Amino acid sequence: MRIIISPAKGMREDLDTLPPDGLPVFLPETKRLLAALRALSPAQLQKLWRCNDAIAALNVDRLRTMELERRLTPALLSYVGIQYQTMAPGVMERGQYEFLQEHLRILSGFYGLLRPFDGVTPYRLEMQAKLAVDGCRDLYAFWDGRLARALAGEAQWVLDLASREYSRAVLPHLPASLPVVTCVFGELRPDGKVAEKGTLCKMARGEMVRWLASEGITSRSQLPAFQGLGYRFCRERSTDCRLIFLRSKETKL
Repeated sequence: MRIIISPAKGMREDLDTLPPDGLPVFLPETKRLLAALRALSPAQLQKLWRCNDAIAALNVDRLRTMELERRLTPALLSYVGIQYQTMAPGVMERGQYEFLQEHLRILSGFYGLLRPFDGVTPYRLEMQAKLAVDGCRDLYAFWDGRLARALAGEAQWVLDLASREYSRAVLPHLPASLPVVTCVFGELRPDGKVAEKGTLCKMARGEMVRWLASEGITSRSQLPAFQGLGYRFCRERSTDCRLIFLRSKETKL
């Protein structure tokens, strides 16, 4: 099993908690992306990043001093978004870290595919950014089938807990013979449709990753037992490759 999740926009440098274990497998590609970013003006970068002046200034400075092979933070501890806050990797036990290093893969517009303890440095580059590199119009074209081939080479099946922006970089390129299970976390609307809400989805994905690591879950048949944050598996709306988890609007976190 390989679990795929999205990164977070917010990142930090943590040189003290745990050391990184290795470098990202697609570091040569990352170096090409870094060169392409450094070739842009601050105004072009801010347009690419779609951010305010303060965030743009921070990341322009990061680009100027960025090193890809020293002063690195394990990827799992570097991201600080809602999904990672809920996952709470900073207070995990050794067995959970070992499980995640084996089974979890973080998708990244900048690094491609990360193991949890690959050493990274803070960056800003979303997968949907319109960055032209090596004759490719954007990052989806740049990464093409690279990430899918890497996953397919090590997985018997894939658990998709990534946002559509990131899963789109992988799922269309996977071989049809490789099973993929996607989890949907939502609420039932009055019209009978399932509505996904961004913050709650991110929290549920982080909670599920933590649950998988705590329980050592590696079988598809065990996934419906997840009950974090008030979500319950809905068998009637699920299929073998799309598992629906619903929560009541009245459920308190």
